[in-house]
Amino acid sequence: MVKDMQMLFDFYEATMSNGLFKNGMHNTISYFDMFFRRVPDEGGFAIMAGLEQLIEYLDNLTFTDEDIEYLRSQNKFSEEFLEYMRNFKFECDVWAIPEGTPIFPGEPIITVRGPAIQAMMIETMVLVTINHQSLIATKANRIVRAANGRAVMEFGSRRAHSYDAAVYGARAAYIGGCAGTACVKAGQEFDIPVTGTMAHSWVQHFPTEYEAFKTYAECYPDSCLLLVDTYNVLKSGVPNAIKVFDEVLKPLGFRPKGIRIDSGDITYLTKKVRKMLDDAGYPDCKICISNSLDEYLIRDMLIQGAQVDSFGVGERLITASSEAVFGGVYKVVATEEDGVMTPKIKISENIAKITIPCFKFCWRLYDNETGKAIADVITLFDEEIDSSKPYEIFDPVYTWKRKVVTNFTARRLFVKIFENGEKIYQSPSVKEIQNYCLNQVDTLWDEVQRFEKPHNYYVDLSQKLWDERKRLLDEYGNEVK
Repeated sequence: MVKDMQMLFDFYEATMSNGLFKNGMHNTISYFDMFFRRVPDEGGFAIMAGLEQLIEYLDNLTFTDEDIEYLRSQNKFSEEFLEYMRNFKFECDVWAIPEGTPIFPGEPIITVRGPAIQAMMIETMVLVTINHQSLIATKANRIVRAANGRAVMEFGSRRAHSYDAAVYGARAAYIGGCAGTACVKAGQEFDIPVTGTMAHSWVQHFPTEYEAFKTYAECYPDSCLLLVDTYNVLKSGVPNAIKVFDEVLKPLGFRPKGIRIDSGDITYLTKKVRKMLDDAGYPDCKICISNSLDEYLIRDMLIQGAQVDSFGVGERLITASSEAVFGGVYKVVATEEDGVMTPKIKISENIAKITIPCFKFCWRLYDNETGKAIADVITLFDEEIDSSKPYEIFDPVYTWKRKVVTNFTARRLFVKIFENGEKIYQSPSVKEIQNYCLNQVDTLWDEVQRFEKPHNYYVDLSQKLWDERKRLLDEYGNEVK
C-alpha cells in the first residue's frame, strides 16, 4: 500500500496556505466542517467510517526534506513558508462522529479547529479517507440488511479500484456488518475474519470434478465447502459433492460445511440443491451463493424463495458500483482572532450548497419508550439540550413544521479526537465498531431503513443557530443585490 501520504493534498491547499503565510494570516484560527449533502443510492442514512485511518495520518503528519525540495521546485512558495512546512507540527483540535454511527446530510461529521494553514492543508486527506470508507460501509450495511440475518462475506478485492481500496474497503464493509472478508491483508491488519475455499481453477486442475472435490475434502475435512458450478450444478456438481461427503467426510466423522453456487439462475438452483442435499441426508449443509450480487438481487431472490444461508458479495460492494461518490465536502464555517469568533457562510443559488455557519455540535434525540432516534439537532458549540425539559424541534426550511419532544434522551454525537494536535482518543477495535454500528442502525425506524423512498429523517437546527444563519443570509444576500 502507498505510504508517506503527507504530500497527498491538492495543490491549491498549498498555494492558499502560502498566501495566508505571506499576508500574516497563518495564525488565524479557522473552523472547518466535513459534511455530506446526499445519501448514496437515495437511502435513508449513511454510515460513518474511516476515522481510524484519518487519525493515524494526522498523528504522524510531518514533511521530509524531499517533500520541501519538491515544493520549492514548483516556484510558487516563499522560503519562509517552506521553512514552516519543514518544521510542521500538527496543532489542531479535531472532533468527529465515531465510526459506525448512522449519519445524515447536512450535519457536521468532522470539525477541525486550528491555524488556517493546517486546517486547509488536510482537506484532501480528510475527504478521501472518510468519503471512501463511508461509501463502502453504507453499501455494505444495505446489503447486510437485505440478507435479513444471513451472513454476508466481502469478496471484492480483485475488483477494487486499487490495493488500498481493497484493504480499506474490506475494513469498511466489516464495519457495515459483513461477517468476514476474502482479503487476507485486511484480516491481518484489522483482525477481520477471513474466509474462502476454492475457485473454478481448482476444479479444472484435476482430471474430473469428483477428484477435485475428493482431494479438497481430504485436505480440509473439518471445513469442506465445495464450489459446484464449474460444469453443471444439478447434473454433476451437487451429485459429486454428495458422493465425496459420503465417501470421504462421513468415514472421517465430519459433516460438510456447505456448497457454493456462482452462476446460473441461483434462485431456481438453490431450491433444487436444497432438496438434493436434504434427501441425501445433509440438511445441515449450507448453501452459499455469489455472482455480482447487490442488495436488490439478494432481496428479490429471498422473496422468490431462494434457499440461501450466506452470500459472497464482491464487485458491487467493494466499488459501491451503484453510487460512485460519497460526496462529502469540507468547508470553513468560522474564523477566530484574539478570541473573537466570526461565523462564515457560503451562499449559492443552489440551495443545497448553502452552508451552515458557526462552530457547532450535533445531537441525536432518542425516544425513551421505544429507544428509537427521533431526530438530530445541530446546535451552537456552547448550547446544551436538557433532556429533563420539553424541547421544540422544527424543520429548518419549512419552519412551521414543529414538534415538542418530551420523554427523550439527547446524546451529543461528537467526540474529541485531537487537542492542540495531541491525540486524546483511542479507536475501538473494528469488531467493537461493527457491533456499535449494528446497534445504532437498530435505533432507526424501519421506515428510515427502506431502500426505496425512505422516510426523511430530520436534521434540525437549534433556534439560536437558525437565527444566526438567517442573519448571515440576510446580510450577504443584501450585499449581492
